[in-house]
Parts: sequence; structure tokens; C-alpha cells
Amino acid sequence: MLDFLFSSVLSATESSVAGVSAEGFLACCGASLVLGAAVAIIYMFRHTYSKNFVVTLALLPVIVQMVIMLVNGNIGAGIAVMGVFNLVRFRSIPGSAKDIGSVFLAMAVGLATGMGFVLLAVLFVAIVAAANVVYVLSPFGRANAEEKRLRITVPEDFEYENAFDGVLARYTKDHELVSVETSNMGSLYQLEYKVKLEEGAGQKRLLDEIRCHNGNLKVSLGLYSEKEVL
Repeated sequence: MLDFLFSSVLSATESSVAGVSAEGFLACCGASLVLGAAVAIIYMFRHTYSKNFVVTLALLPVIVQMVIMLVNGNIGAGIAVMGVFNLVRFRSIPGSAKDIGSVFLAMAVGLATGMGFVLLAVLFVAIVAAANVVYVLSPFGRANAEEKRLRITVPEDFEYENAFDGVLARYTKDHELVSVETSNMGSLYQLEYKVKLEEGAGQKRLLDEIRCHNGNLKVSLGLYSEKEVL
């Protein structure tokens, strides 16, 4: 019943760019631009972003579409070319998992419109948009709010091993020393703990007790950022 979704707006004689009619080309470009904007909106939903990346994401489907048309419908060649172009960005600039997923979504839309499957691209974007809203608004994949990162600065002559175990045992369900690094030309150590706070544990009281042990040096308590948990 939905077989019409898998029909191309380009005829069989338009398998190469030389055979594409002006109407078919413009229809595919219009669909790519509209769906590219939709992909950008999906990416921006409940997510931090930059204007440059959003604009690039919106234009990516029409760019991929043109590449597919120029390689005469050879999807393998088109994927190889655009895959190289897109991976360059993630080799030079750190990107989040959602950045990568959105780029490949935009590429998939461009592949579909480049072959003339406009209705299929529309359906695909609608399905992904609905799934994105459900996943973002639901607790699915949400990090445990109890798990936090505790950083404690101590002097270089401080015997830090097990020094804070008593304090942490009173305020946390579980704690683990995950890293130790020097700072300030080696005169200070920075300890990083992964902790799970007890329900109702007073964060200020915890920090105050730690400051009594570390000579009132810097102490920080916070969540792990998205990129740190990838």
C-alpha cells in the first residue's frame, strides 16, 4: 500500500546528471533544503549548538544530493566521497555523539533525495524526529544524578591515600579515587573521586569537612560533562 514511497521522482533515463530534467533537479534541491532544515531542528532540540554547525547541517543534504547526481547514481562512490569529507571535521574538532549522528542523518537524507526518493526521505526524517523527541524527553539513557565528580586539591606533602575515606563514607554510598595529578609546578596534587551521594547528603557539609582536611584549598563537586562520558 505504501509502495509509492519507494518510487523516485527521477525517471530511469535520469540516472545520470546529464539526463536530469530541470524540474526534477529543482524538486530534489527543494526537498533537500527543507529536510535539511528539519534535520537541523532535530539536532537543536534540547541540545547546545553553534550557528555555524547548524547552518552546515541544514545545507549538507543538498550537497550530498548533488554529489550523488554527479556520480551518476553510484551510491558507493557517493558515500565514499562524502564520508571522507564529513570525517575530516571529527578528526580536527571534538564532536559529541549527537553531532556525528546528525551528520549521518543529513547524509542519509541527501542520498535519498539524490536518487529521487523524496517521499521516502520525508518519512525517514519524520520517524527520526519522533524517535528523537521520545528519547530526549524520556529517562532513557539518562545519567545517574547521584554520580558526581569530586576534585580535591591538597599540598604536595599531604599523605592523601585514604585520608578522605572517613568523610566520604559518611556522605556517599560509594566512592572511588580515579585519578591523581600534579599542578602549580608540582607543589599541589589534585585528587579526582567518582562518588555517589547518599540521599539527603548535604553537599555544603561535605565540602566544609573536606576543606578542614586539605588546608582550605580548592574543592569542587559537579557532574561529568557529556563529552567526558562518551
